[in-house]
Amino acid sequence: MTTATESYVPMWKELGLDLEAHDSLLKVLGSYYVDVYFSQKDRPEGMKYLDFVMSEVHGLRIKELQQDKKTGKKIIGTYCVFVPEEMILALDGVSIGLCAGAEVGFAEAERYLPRSTCSLIKAFFGFTLARVCPYVESADLIIGETTCDGKKKAYDIFREIKSLYVMEIPHLKNSIDRDLWIAELHRLREQLEKTTGKKMEPGKLRESIELVNRKRDALNRIARLRAHSPAPISGKDALLISQVSFYDDITRFTRQINAIADELEERVKKGEGVFPKETPRLLISGCPMAVPNWKLPHLVETSGAVIVGEESCVGMRNIRNNVKAEGDTVEALIERIADRYLQIDCACFTPNDERLDHIVEMAKELKADGVIHYALSFCTPYMVESYRVEQALKKAAVPLLRIETDYSQQDAGQLKTRIQAFIEMITR
Repeated sequence: MTTATESYVPMWKELGLDLEAHDSLLKVLGSYYVDVYFSQKDRPEGMKYLDFVMSEVHGLRIKELQQDKKTGKKIIGTYCVFVPEEMILALDGVSIGLCAGAEVGFAEAERYLPRSTCSLIKAFFGFTLARVCPYVESADLIIGETTCDGKKKAYDIFREIKSLYVMEIPHLKNSIDRDLWIAELHRLREQLEKTTGKKMEPGKLRESIELVNRKRDALNRIARLRAHSPAPISGKDALLISQVSFYDDITRFTRQINAIADELEERVKKGEGVFPKETPRLLISGCPMAVPNWKLPHLVETSGAVIVGEESCVGMRNIRNNVKAEGDTVEALIERIADRYLQIDCACFTPNDERLDHIVEMAKELKADGVIHYALSFCTPYMVESYRVEQALKKAAVPLLRIETDYSQQDAGQLKTRIQAFIEMITR
């Protein structure tokens, strides 16, 4: 992780960061990253690129964004996978994920929000209020969405702090909801055109669709290779790849991930892995894990198991299905985008049988010995839906461990004990 080097200090200062708080944050996160990631053995050689990205996460990448802004590009910050990156890229924008995975600025956030608010929401408030996130400060437009009541009401307050545009996400998937969703994407198109000062053209939109499809294809290569035994990559490294996909340069990232996939294919051919072949295999399902939320994967993979998949927004929910680049008009292409994004099986939808089917399907395809359902405390959609997940997995004879936690490390010991007991149970 980047420390307060002299070369970046003027840039951070110009962005309005609290330099002392920012420097302290990066030192803590840098140490945490070393403990979590550098303690692993037999990592793919290609992961050095991800290590470099993380070492410059608030440095070189932010410098690139400032250079993009000087050329007239607009930085669009997002909090959800429902925001189509294709539409942002089609207007020469740069899409950046803004979700945060650490307890930063929570005291400040709780001046605005109830203590019983999920960590994900308090984190994006906290990072902004504490002035430690250069991505937030670089954004020309921030896009929120109505995936849950917590976010929806929090955005009402967040507007007092930052300029914000909120998308309406339908919570049903009937034909009338599809119509609403298409209309909402056209409303987003108008906002993006206003922000960028450009007009969306069908040729450029089709190119952007194909560009994002290629990124998903690369990530899907990694996901499919994890079905092999021994696992060619750890769950922590696979999660890191997915996390970085939200803010790295898309063309460079796709090239590097395809190179890692090539390396993993060679490992599979040679029967090489990061854990012994008999290592218990687990699927993580539920809430997304934003950088630097590596607590659960680290606990699992230091307890004798390997994570072989993530059924989450920072996982298969984000990369399943491509957009069909069919149509000669912007309107036709936006319909194709709408159809793809409406297939996302977020817990905001009701009913949500698709998600249950996908979890069982993933457990079988990845040869998982068990599933851990991960829910952030006070995240009502995923906490409530965990009951139906448990019933679906029980019917499929797949063991499940339900975990509810937050971003703190206070429950790490207790969680490790429960995880170890679960692994022991499934390996008997």
